[in-house]
Amino acid sequence: MAIKSRENFSGSLGVVLAAVGSAIGLGNIWKFPYIAGKYGGSAFIVTYLICILVIGMPMLLSEFVVGRSVQKDCVGAFKELAPKSPWYAVGWLSVLISIIIMTFYPVIAGWSVYYAYLSITGQLSGLATEEVTGVFTGFISNPWEPIFWQVLFVIATGYILLKGVKNGIERFSRYLMPLLFIVVVILAIRSVTLAGATPGIDFLLKPDFSKLSLEAVLAALQHSFFTLSIGMAIMITYGSYIKRDSSLGMLVLQISVADTLIALLAGLAIFPAVFAFGIEPSQGPSLVFITLPNVFNLMPMGSFFAFLFFSLLTLAAMTSAISIAEPGIAYLIDEFNWSRKKATIGILAVTTVIGAVILQGNGIWSEYKLPFYIGGKLVYKDIFDWVVTSTDLLLPITGFFIAIFVGWVLKKDFLFDELTSSGRFKASYAQAFHVLLKFIVPVIIAFIFLSTVFGWWN
Repeated sequence: MAIKSRENFSGSLGVVLAAVGSAIGLGNIWKFPYIAGKYGGSAFIVTYLICILVIGMPMLLSEFVVGRSVQKDCVGAFKELAPKSPWYAVGWLSVLISIIIMTFYPVIAGWSVYYAYLSITGQLSGLATEEVTGVFTGFISNPWEPIFWQVLFVIATGYILLKGVKNGIERFSRYLMPLLFIVVVILAIRSVTLAGATPGIDFLLKPDFSKLSLEAVLAALQHSFFTLSIGMAIMITYGSYIKRDSSLGMLVLQISVADTLIALLAGLAIFPAVFAFGIEPSQGPSLVFITLPNVFNLMPMGSFFAFLFFSLLTLAAMTSAISIAEPGIAYLIDEFNWSRKKATIGILAVTTVIGAVILQGNGIWSEYKLPFYIGGKLVYKDIFDWVVTSTDLLLPITGFFIAIFVGWVLKKDFLFDELTSSGRFKASYAQAFHVLLKFIVPVIIAFIFLSTVFGWWN
């Protein structure tokens, strides 16, 4: 099959760092540690690792196969692998999802940049709990101030993307990911050495099998699917930049291990400190922008460690935002022959304007609510939450069809040839992988989607 000349990662290390950077994002840092503690600590972590083996790694491998086999953008890959068929619609939906995510992701990332600024300037130091809460609510409800920090983050992201795959995404991942790892290790050491940190360590790591319910298993399944950036065209696009002298199976293993390791370290950086100061743990933005600033205020050198934490969050957001924007950029370059400069500016300009509009759901349009059927009931969300929640429903749809495509549409010989890089590497897992993709993974993803819609965990 003729392969179009295009940019590539220089080697396996560049792929791993870029892909791990995509996987380690805002949600991973604040979500995985919390749900691990909520559902039984290490008992949940073992369950999660099994789910990663059964669904996360096969799906990541599938997307790499689709992308690398033809070295085209997500839409172009489906067009070439299944010509004269509607499968390219899966590529379109995947790219659309990445664009939707890019509308709100820099908004939240901008909050991290703002809090890093507040921390280094000492503006959060000494505030009472109510005052910390007031800082956050006042900031996100301001119609203009969050836009400034959003745009600042987008400009930095755009600078990296304009440099291209090897000189931009890969080069900056080589600097950002080691820096992210160093920061999270420093924070974890500080956290676990605090007096009274043991309950927080137990919360995250001590097995409690009484909490390992069907709800916990579903949470593990959901997170194993979402954590590796599956279903949003990212890994198909990154796969198209991988050379054939790299083992896809080994890359997927390295990425999955690194993603889980950093998520656990993030948990050790957060929860021992939360418990050491007797503060109730929470999840999501309230944990990051309200609970943790209160924790840092009680900690010696709190402003410094707060700055380190929000810098960590910004680094994680940056590596993820780069990957989220890339599928749309690659699509415009490959399908419409746009230059990288034109495609990058176009994608970032459109998503930034839309993001600036939808963030008003936290501000001047907060009283306007939109209907959303999720969890088995009709709920009403503001514009910002409505857009965010929509991705929870769309991602399993694209993941389901990608699994069906790789498991049922691609020929087995073609698939195995790609897994072995035309005989360069052994792929003893290939048969098990094929069985999972045909019969197990689609059923699990369908279950995840239906349980999200109908609220089977309740």
